[in-house]
Formats: sequence, C-alpha cells, structure tokens
Amino acid sequence: MLSFFKDYKYFAIVFGVISVVIIALIYNTLNVYQPLPIYQPTMVSTELVDSTIQHQKKYHKIADFSLTNQNGKTITQDDYKDKIYVADFFFTTCRTICPVMTGHMAEIQKEIMDDTDVMLLSHSVTPEIDTVAQLKRYALEKGVNDKKWNLVTGDKKEIYRLARKSYLAVKDHGDGGPFDMVHTENFMLIDKKRQIRGFYDGTNAEDIDRLLSDIDILKQEK
Repeated sequence: MLSFFKDYKYFAIVFGVISVVIIALIYNTLNVYQPLPIYQPTMVSTELVDSTIQHQKKYHKIADFSLTNQNGKTITQDDYKDKIYVADFFFTTCRTICPVMTGHMAEIQKEIMDDTDVMLLSHSVTPEIDTVAQLKRYALEKGVNDKKWNLVTGDKKEIYRLARKSYLAVKDHGDGGPFDMVHTENFMLIDKKRQIRGFYDGTNAEDIDRLLSDIDILKQEK
C-alpha cells in the first residue's frame, strides 16, 4: 500500500498543480473586464429619442449646454470636462417619483464624495418654478454638496432638447412649451468623452447598486 502511494506521489503533485492552473484560468476568463456599451440613438427606444436623430448609429455625445445652478453659477459642459457623471431630470415640487430619485442621488453622492472623477447633474423640467432660490432651498433640504452635485435651471427649450436629443431619456411631450412636461425616472451614466454608458431606473435600489458598480467599471477605462 505504501509503495502504491509512493509511485503516484509525483503524479498527484503534478495533477494538483495543473488543477490549480485550470481553475485560475477559468476564474480569470469568467471575470474578464467587460467594457460598458456606448449608447447610440439607434440602440434606444424610439419613444425616447427625437425623430431627427433616431437613425444615428455612432458619434453621439451630450451637446454643449449653459444652465444655472442652485448658487446662481453658470454651469456648462466645461464644468464636467474629463469627469464621469450621473444625470437626471426632476422638479422640486414633484411628490411622486422625484423624492425617491433625489434620495438615491444623495446615496450616490455619499459613495462618490471623495472621488474627484465623478459628479452629479440634475436638470429641472419646470424651470419657471425652480428658480435659483427654490433650487437652493431644495439643495439644503436634500443635503446637496455644491462641489459634487449641480441642480440646474434655465431655458426650458434647452433643457427639453437635452432630454430628447442628448440624454435620450424621455418620451415626447412637446419641445419645451409653457404647458409641456417631461418626467422620467431615468438616470444616465456619462463618461469623460460625454458619451452615454448606461441607463438606470432612479427609483430602483438594485439599479442604483448596478450604477455604482458600472462607475467602477468605467473608471478602469484608459
């Protein structure tokens, strides 16, 4: 019996080493880095995309913008240059999905507070109500950190163009006229090249966890 184990001693060692190598290779294969998709208008439901760009297959980016934040500061694309950011659309007097969305944005803010690469951007869809003063009150109430999170107001038509033509986020409810209203639960993840890399339900806690994981994936890109 002892001679049997002695004869197969080296076989067992080699077999063990090979098994470890195979397991490691399988693990690395299953956990290989997978980049996030770059969303183009053709990849999104036509309900959410302006008809003028529905057939665009590449080169889609968030357009230049100029809006005003809760401190009365003009916010443009330059404030988000070389930043990853999460964007959404809301209004301060909303009593349905917005409080949940804002709460989830606050959770994201907490997670990224010390991350200089990531910011947040919330667009008011009722700028006639959401003045700078109103946004400031809301920001203080919700714990908005001015260095990480801008709540912006401005020209309604510009905001609606951004929603439909840039963020591909909302169904068509007009072009920003006085009686138009866009309302969406979507959060959008934007990369440093101003490209859309993910859509998430801002009212769903599991989607927020996925968004945070996707931010980590996005940060691995060169």
